[in-house]
Amino acid sequence: MNVEITRKVQQSQGFAASVPHPFPPKGVFAFEQKLLNKAAEADRLVGKLDGITQILPDIDFFLKMYIRKDATSSAQIEGTRATIIDAIEMEAKIDGKQSDAQDILFYIKALNYGIKRIDEFPMSLRFIREVHSKLMTGARSTHFSDPGEFRHSQNWIGGTTPADASFVPPPVGNMNEALNNFEKFLYDEESTLPLIQIGIIHSQFETIHPFLDGNGRTGRLLITLLLYKRGLLEHPVLFLSSYFKKHQKVYYDKLDGYHNGKVDEWMDFFLGGVIETANEAIAVSKKIRKLRDDDMAKLLALAKRESESGVLVLSKLYANPIVNTRIIMQWTGFSRVGAQKLINRFVKMNILKMADNEDGYDRKYRYEKYLDSFFGIDNE
Repeated sequence: MNVEITRKVQQSQGFAASVPHPFPPKGVFAFEQKLLNKAAEADRLVGKLDGITQILPDIDFFLKMYIRKDATSSAQIEGTRATIIDAIEMEAKIDGKQSDAQDILFYIKALNYGIKRIDEFPMSLRFIREVHSKLMTGARSTHFSDPGEFRHSQNWIGGTTPADASFVPPPVGNMNEALNNFEKFLYDEESTLPLIQIGIIHSQFETIHPFLDGNGRTGRLLITLLLYKRGLLEHPVLFLSSYFKKHQKVYYDKLDGYHNGKVDEWMDFFLGGVIETANEAIAVSKKIRKLRDDDMAKLLALAKRESESGVLVLSKLYANPIVNTRIIMQWTGFSRVGAQKLINRFVKMNILKMADNEDGYDRKYRYEKYLDSFFGIDNE
């Protein structure tokens, strides 16, 4: 299927911009049965994931890790070099160094804001501007990003000017018209299957590119927020940024293909991401539950006082899996000596592990098996 999504329009400044046709164009949902079957499989797995995560203990703690994972991948797509470890340490104020881990923290802030806000406010252009404001206000950016405001000037992707850019989004006038059509599509829950609509919303948003900066991150935030808003997930635990990061070149190629009308190829890639990510999240959820049961059994076998403090700390490790004595003191009210004694007990029980190359007075310790369940070893 090839549908005209945009048309090239020559501008007086000497470059051609991609101007969207009235949206959604006729025939955009005329997918072959093979792709509709893939959408059905993706929907089945999202439902399975939703069921599994609802019985996870301490789901809010686990959500923090899922959100951090998406935030890290989304920021890394845009060039951030910081890892999830850097972000967790900055959140916990274990490492006071300023770094581009702030990009990750601003993404987390924007997503958490969106999850709360969307319960009381419709998915709309105003909502998107609010999320963008939370994402970009105070964050690093390559140029003035005008947080929370749609652009008033031309932007482009790649190249040094619009004339040699790899993609030029619509000029401001055409952009505003395209955004109006886009908002109407946000409200339309009848035209097509939810996952297909969400995939098209993301690609159409990236085609319009309405902000000076932060379009990619905002567009990826919309995927998670829409999955939650449309009721496909009770908790936002399906994040596609890691899939897009893993296949970054293909991700850009498929988005570029969408601009040029290859809607089915983009949707095939997007639905493949939903399937792969849902399967991974299901496996992670099962692994985490087993890890929690195993470690909880170790602690419950201790004497009552040691067991109580151990269970308290273990529950908090699900949200904050990197600690030092200061943090354990805050959680438990123990003295420094008591906190270190608890840490040593956790190390001996193979729950905590001292971070590599750590020395000095206040060393860092990680809930390594838990981190590996989410991220493996590639985020060291």
